[in-house]
Amino acid sequence: MSERLEDIAVAMVANGRGLLAADESTATIKKRFDGIGLESTETSRRDYREMLVRADEAMRKYISGVILYEETLFQKAADGTPLVDVIRAAGSIPGIKVDAGAKPMTNFPAETITEGLDGLAQRLTKYYEAGARFAKWRGVIAISDTLPSPGAVRANAHALARYAALCQEAGIVPIVEPEVLMDGAPGDHSIDRSQEVTEWTLRVTFEALAEMRVKLEGMILKPSMVIDGKKARKASVAEVAERTIKVLRRTVPSAVPGIAFLSGGQTTEEATAHLSAMNATHILPWKLTFSYGRALQQEALSAWNGKAENVAAGQRAFSHRAEMCSLAAKGSWKKDLEKAA
Repeated sequence: MSERLEDIAVAMVANGRGLLAADESTATIKKRFDGIGLESTETSRRDYREMLVRADEAMRKYISGVILYEETLFQKAADGTPLVDVIRAAGSIPGIKVDAGAKPMTNFPAETITEGLDGLAQRLTKYYEAGARFAKWRGVIAISDTLPSPGAVRANAHALARYAALCQEAGIVPIVEPEVLMDGAPGDHSIDRSQEVTEWTLRVTFEALAEMRVKLEGMILKPSMVIDGKKARKASVAEVAERTIKVLRRTVPSAVPGIAFLSGGQTTEEATAHLSAMNATHILPWKLTFSYGRALQQEALSAWNGKAENVAAGQRAFSHRAEMCSLAAKGSWKKDLEKAA
């Protein structure tokens, strides 16, 4: 595989393929495991993620890369094979979440700043040596009638840009993720407000990337879709698709090779339908694909249920969901196919 940033970025958004976000923190995956009555241990976390990356059909046909939590990047499968080697053997690219999480931002009530820049250059060297060829950093943007503040938007954009520059220096493709929260408090914002804030956030983010001299051809954008709040859902699939594309056209340079959306509180079907509608109705300068966590994993987690005898069932559920997302990335997902599958 070529080590050029541009080539890695293009491979990450190859036609009909997208990213599996399997980078849940230990606290987050514990909540997911609590839902199936499974204790979260290093071994159970390894077993679950190994089940996903050994789903041969999904990995070879539909998944271009896997975002890993640091623990998983250095873990070995049950047979002693490093999990990064399992991922690479399936023709997929290992990646790593590198931020230290969103923390309360001093002087900015209800807003956060993502931490993790200290020591990042040294960590990136270690991650590259372990096999990671892309990374992810998530900035969290609160939204309401009065939020976000200019200070919080600029601070998070600057952190994203600093991170991206450090990644590229280390030979790692940065995924730049400025997430405008769909399901944050109070979660009752209109789609008009979502469009306004998303456009503003992306504009400031790309200004910061330019200031940090980030090579746009060697990065991937991971934005939220333009969608009304979780407590105010009224917009149709077509409206979400149209407004999202309008914002992207206004803010994202054509040099960026691809946009891999987060699902961000949407249901599995919503996330699939919105992506498909965008790809079905527009000719765009960038590839539009998926970088989903829960929307790719939830059915597989339920089918697996923490039991070794259910591994095959979990892999079938994951492969089916990955295929549906792949169809959406081609603009050809149909609701009737989803129901019939």
